[in-house]
Amino acid sequence: MPNVRANGIDIEYDEFGKPDDPALLLIMGFTAQMIAWDERLCQQLAGRGFRVIRFDNRDVGLSSKIEGGPEPDVSAAMDGDTSSASYTIDDMADDAAGLLDALGIGRAHIVGASMGGFIAQTFALRHPEKTLSLCSIMSSTGNPDVGQPSPEAMTALMTPPPQTRDEALERSVAVSKIIGSPGFPFDENRIKERAGRAYDRMFYPAGNVRQMLAIASQPDRTEALGSVDVPALVIHGAADPLVSPTGGEATAKAIPGADLLIIEGMGHDLPEGAWPQVVEAIASNAAKAGAR
Repeated sequence: MPNVRANGIDIEYDEFGKPDDPALLLIMGFTAQMIAWDERLCQQLAGRGFRVIRFDNRDVGLSSKIEGGPEPDVSAAMDGDTSSASYTIDDMADDAAGLLDALGIGRAHIVGASMGGFIAQTFALRHPEKTLSLCSIMSSTGNPDVGQPSPEAMTALMTPPPQTRDEALERSVAVSKIIGSPGFPFDENRIKERAGRAYDRMFYPAGNVRQMLAIASQPDRTEALGSVDVPALVIHGAADPLVSPTGGEATAKAIPGADLLIIEGMGHDLPEGAWPQVVEAIASNAAKAGAR
């Protein structure tokens, strides 16, 4: 997989589809590598006429690790003091914009999941000239009053990182049972296979806390999202325990003219059974940009 220098860091990425098709940038969530965007889902999106690009955010996968900054203080961040954050969601949005610049892409359809939704929304606010359309999946506005996790989901997220490959596989299954999609088949072997690929590609738990502080330091974007002037789509699982559906509802309400797609039985993941709805919705939203 190739990498480029953008926004002062190295960013690992890959592509699907034809290079002359409109670009669709996929931004993944907290601690998740770009391979969390399933290759088959990427191929389905490419089949709808997009140049699909996925990449590793800073501090995960094969992109740059942001070392040498302040020692992350999680307890202080929980009390509202985020001064130990090494970087912000704004910085991560600028990484995405820098990747497009490095690839010679002027504008793209921006799609983000979970923390990637925070980044995608921020991208549209900071780089409107680069944004053709926006899709925010299982995410929220940064308003702490919406999108709150269930206690069980929060506990699952905050458990200490695994120390071995076997522990990583078992933890992925345990977390998926809590935050995954109850309305779709649970494939334990598939979950373990994906977790194993991620572990073998790059195991770097040190980056987790820095990304967590970036999330903790984000502002409430509700008012700012009122300035988004591109076709916007919000997708959320009705059974999401990690970012409750109120987060998606608030996002759709904040963005003028945004469409809201609530998928029954979907939790905080992208189950294969939901792909047809997701792909169709993203393609339809992007088509509005062409119509404009």
